[in-house]
Amino acid sequence: MKPKTMCLIGLFFFVLSYIMFSQGSKLAYFQKPIDFAHWFNLIGAVFLISFNKVFPKNNLNIVASFLTTLGVIAHIGLCTIDFIMWSFGNDDIAKAQLSEHISNTPSILLPFIIIGPSLLFVGLAVHASNFIKTNPISSLMVIIGAPAVGFSFFVLKNGMFMVLSCLLFALGLVLLLYREEKQKILTE
Repeated sequence: MKPKTMCLIGLFFFVLSYIMFSQGSKLAYFQKPIDFAHWFNLIGAVFLISFNKVFPKNNLNIVASFLTTLGVIAHIGLCTIDFIMWSFGNDDIAKAQLSEHISNTPSILLPFIIIGPSLLFVGLAVHASNFIKTNPISSLMVIIGAPAVGFSFFVLKNGMFMVLSCLLFALGLVLLLYREEKQKILTE
């Protein structure tokens, strides 16, 4: 499978998972018979590592690839935690105990809940910054969309804004992914 195709698959599943997450209390619908929202997030994140292969190789790309890879690893850990949480079903006491335990364990909380998953967005935004001069609009879509996803989730707690931010982020990446084909068509 071509890396660009893998990137598109990753973006599709990633955006789909955020659409599901935006449903808030309706999320339970997407968790039966399995936790579809987190499975789609996990699949999407793993496929997004393909962006490390499709962008030009330079020093900024090395940093971006490292951050993206760390972010994918953190997403795997976060989804694993969420799968465990999901496995408790309606046992709110067990969920609360696990949540408290994770909150009191910085070696899990920081890399897999607070900082780590954001690195996927940061890494892809750094990749996008490579194109700020040649493709400013699509680069800015990624660079602005990345923090907007986190801001809408953690600060605003607004599912609709989170989805719109994720769509902006993903669309910017798609435009950057196909920037060469666009330029070739314009020159012909």
